[in-house]
Amino acid sequence: MTKPAVVLIGADKGGVGKTTVARTLLDYFAHRQVPDVTDIVDINHVPDQMRIFDTVNFTDAPVSLIDVRSGLLSPTLHALRNIGFIEAAKKGHITFVVFHILGPSIASLDEIAETAAYLGDGKYFMVKNFINNTHFFEWDKATYAAYFKRIPDAVEITIPKLPEMAAEQVDLASVPFATFIANKKKSGDSASYSFVLRGYVRHWLDTVWAEYDRVSLTDVVEAKESPRPTVARPRPVTKVPEPVKPDEPVRYATEPASPAPTAHDEPFAPRSKA
Repeated sequence: MTKPAVVLIGADKGGVGKTTVARTLLDYFAHRQVPDVTDIVDINHVPDQMRIFDTVNFTDAPVSLIDVRSGLLSPTLHALRNIGFIEAAKKGHITFVVFHILGPSIASLDEIAETAAYLGDGKYFMVKNFINNTHFFEWDKATYAAYFKRIPDAVEITIPKLPEMAAEQVDLASVPFATFIANKKKSGDSASYSFVLRGYVRHWLDTVWAEYDRVSLTDVVEAKESPRPTVARPRPVTKVPEPVKPDEPVRYATEPASPAPTAHDEPFAPRSKA
C-alpha cells in the first residue's frame, strides 16, 4: 500500500522563486500521473493544520503539495514537530518531503542548519533556483561543503533560469507551464501563445523534469508502507534418536534411560535338585 506523501515547498525569505518551483512540481506529478492536492497555507495556524493533516489519509490524492508562505519554513517545521507529524514520518506512516528553496547568500546556507534541526527523517531537497540571473557568488567550496555535510542524505537540485519574457507570458496566461506549452487556455480551448516562447518554456520545463527524474522523485512520493514486523514463532523441538547398537531398541533423547537391572530385579528361578 502506498503511503500518503506530503511535499512541503518553502523558504525563509521571499523572492527566491518558491512558487515557480511549486508549479513545476504540479506539472511534473500530473505528467507522471501522480494525483496531488495543492494548497497555500500558514501551518502555524491550527485550522490550516487540521485542513491538511487531518485529511491526509483520506483524500483520493496520495500526494499533498503544500506551498508554504514566504519566510515561514522554519516555523512550519517547528509546528509539524509539535503536532507529531515529524514523528509519524519517522515511524514510516507518512512520506515527508521538503523542497527548501535557497537564495544566493550565506544567509540561505544558515537556513540549512536551522531546517535540519526540525527535519527528522524527512527527505530533504535543497534547491538552487537561478531566478533573475541569480549567481550563488558567496558559496565558496569550503563554506558550501561545511553546510551541505550537515545533512548527509540531502539532495541538491538545480533549477535553470527561464527567460523573462517567457515567464511573463505564462503569468499573463494564468495557466500551468504544461498548458502554456500545449497552447491551451485555462478553459481548455485553443490559445494563440507565441511559438517561440512556448519553445523556450518547453525546453526549460524538460530540463527541470530531468532533475526530478535524476533524484527519483516519483519513487520517493510513491514509497510503499513498510510491512509490520512478523512475530517469530519458536521452532518445534525435534526428537533425535541416539546412536544405538544392533538389535537394541531405539531410545529417544527425551525419554529417560532405563536403569541397569540388578540382582533383585532378576526373575525367580527354581533351584535345581542335586
